[in-house]
Amino acid sequence: MGRGGEVHVLRLCSVFEPPAGSGTRADGVGLDARTARFDPIGGMQNHTAALTRCLDAQGHRQTVLTSRLGGPRRSDRQGVGALVHRTGVRTRRARQLWALAALPRALSRAAGPVDVVHGHQGEDLATLLLARLAALRHGCPLVVTVHCSVGHTLTGHSLHARMVRAVGGRIERSTLRRADAVVVLTGRTAAALRADGVPAERISTIPSGFEPAVFDVPADRAPRSRPRIGYVGRLAAQKRADLLVTAFGAMQEVADLVVVGDGPERDRVHRLVRTSPAADRISTRGFVEHSAVPGVLASLDLLVLPSAYEEMGSVLVEAMVAGLPVVASDVGGIPEVVRHGETGLLVPPGDVPALTAALDRLVADPALRARLAAGARENARHYSWPHLATRVADVYRQVRGGEPALSVPA
Repeated sequence: MGRGGEVHVLRLCSVFEPPAGSGTRADGVGLDARTARFDPIGGMQNHTAALTRCLDAQGHRQTVLTSRLGGPRRSDRQGVGALVHRTGVRTRRARQLWALAALPRALSRAAGPVDVVHGHQGEDLATLLLARLAALRHGCPLVVTVHCSVGHTLTGHSLHARMVRAVGGRIERSTLRRADAVVVLTGRTAAALRADGVPAERISTIPSGFEPAVFDVPADRAPRSRPRIGYVGRLAAQKRADLLVTAFGAMQEVADLVVVGDGPERDRVHRLVRTSPAADRISTRGFVEHSAVPGVLASLDLLVLPSAYEEMGSVLVEAMVAGLPVVASDVGGIPEVVRHGETGLLVPPGDVPALTAALDRLVADPALRARLAAGARENARHYSWPHLATRVADVYRQVRGGEPALSVPA
């Protein structure tokens, strides 16, 4: 049992926030090139870390098993009652092997009784198998958070994508039907899982959020000669930052573009930047630790997320907290976060002319940007992580047979 009679949670997640200051380059900025190829920044990394911090503040004990990505194997204490173990092999081609390396510790009872196993599912399906084995070993309830449903959200025509959907979809359905509770980020995924046979009473919709203490940063929006458009996130194929660079180069209005992030698509995106007709107005910045993201957002006038697919897009919530209107793809759960014409503009995925038109529209209309920014701030207040973490703790209590704690309705 945890402090104050609370639960001991075994959290299993393929990715977790990198240790502060880890993997920096020789110049002290960002991550080294090898580590960057492991997609070191993203919504799932931030989600699992923020949830762990908030539950620690509420008095819960947590053991986190995660992959080491491009860094060394290590164990770190987070807060008072959370211990994070990073394991696995240093390779991108067999990243699922982190779960095999984590198996002995996941099944060990040396750290005392485990009350709840909480698996976080992205596109790494090995986590689900590891979570099922751990829950069986410890004889405790299994909770799964679906960060990316491979059966309902993942798209793409590559051989890898087709195999993940085919094989992973079966693993996903089987595991979620057996889980004691399933947490989803959006109502869209909740409806899809109900249609898959997951009992409605086991599904809770709890989105990703923001940490108020981290995002208490004043905006740096002093008048400037031209608006600043930004992209913040992984440079991965799913995110389609390349489309933003292309659309920016075709704009009629004049603005600046800042691309912040790192990942496997870095070289391709930077090559597009160098050959863009607007290259002199585009700047790039590599990986920044999550604690620096609020400052980056505060320096922008609007944020763009042109993803090909997306479960939710947690950076959109963080942008809205920063008072930014957003332009995003009309895919997945994004329309549940971005209300078209109220907090931002939605465009069809992959439609460069539509993306260009949306950017031109917002750059040309300061009054529209201000109205959308006000709507974004109002909508963002529902996404505070301390409140959302309380709802996750309620799920833990429910699966253990207790009455849920009182919390503010979603």
